[in-house]
Amino acid sequence: MAKRKDGKETRQKLLDVACEIFAEKGYGGAKISEICRRAGANVAAVNYYFGGKADLYVAAWKQAMQEFMATVVKPPEDVPPEEQLAFFIHRFIAKVLLLDGEKSHFRRLELMEMANPTGLIDEAWKEEVAPRREELHRLIRQFMGPDVPETTVRLCEMSIVNQCRGYILLSKNRADFWDKDELTADLVNQIAEYTIHFSLAGIKAIRDRVRIKHSPTG
Repeated sequence: MAKRKDGKETRQKLLDVACEIFAEKGYGGAKISEICRRAGANVAAVNYYFGGKADLYVAAWKQAMQEFMATVVKPPEDVPPEEQLAFFIHRFIAKVLLLDGEKSHFRRLELMEMANPTGLIDEAWKEEVAPRREELHRLIRQFMGPDVPETTVRLCEMSIVNQCRGYILLSKNRADFWDKDELTADLVNQIAEYTIHFSLAGIKAIRDRVRIKHSPTG
């Protein structure tokens, strides 16, 4: 029983350390020997518990994504879709920009993957993110109405997601684009509010254009 417990602890330690090192150095720069050394494990432990470096990377990504997703609070359901969308955007941006310490692994892993794509986490990404994307899609559909084509809804969804993900590129300690030295909570709130207004105004404009185009007098 003790052996099984020790094995579980070793696997988790390897996973935690892998998150740190992959976030620091990316997939290509990370060394299995360093991960095992920091975790206090034998160099064969990665193959034993995960099957190899690639599978360890995927597992580390899943853990980081799950931890991040768990902190993104769902919008209240008893308010209009417009307010739910605003809530979703604000919370997502705040989480992306204000993550620090252990919880910042997701942000750094994302940066590393964007800089040097491995393709290894594509399926894991879809698996973890798909439910959230469907929730966002549902909110946009409710906001735009049933007459708007599915492709248009998907494009609006993509626009919002890519805006929010784009903020991952901002450094937490520098905000030169705003003539500021640091991304404070107040500045993050301003960024989120702008993104909300920009996104909702864009969705409204597209919705109204579609309605005019399909109206009897359009």
